[in-house]
Amino acid sequence: MNATEIRALDDIQLEGQLTALHGEWRDLRFDEAVGKLTTTSRIREIRRSIARIHTIRTERTLDAALQAGEPIRQKRRERSAPSWKGKKR
Repeated sequence: MNATEIRALDDIQLEGQLTALHGEWRDLRFDEAVGKLTTTSRIREIRRSIARIHTIRTERTLDAALQAGEPIRQKRRERSAPSWKGKKR
């Protein structure tokens, strides 16, 4: 599925699609382990579709928060210097 098709779905349909894709992904991984899988590219397509769905769900959540005037928490953290810096070996 491409992003345009996913954006056309509502939240309930997205959940259903996500569940279906996870099930198909599980089945394909099993088939690959057994050696029955012939089209390995389908695994990649499914993983990317799952990622697209998660991204669009996050976009919708952030848009709703912006519309409500809520502050958006960022996932940034300060990086500290590695512990080995400044030490003499």
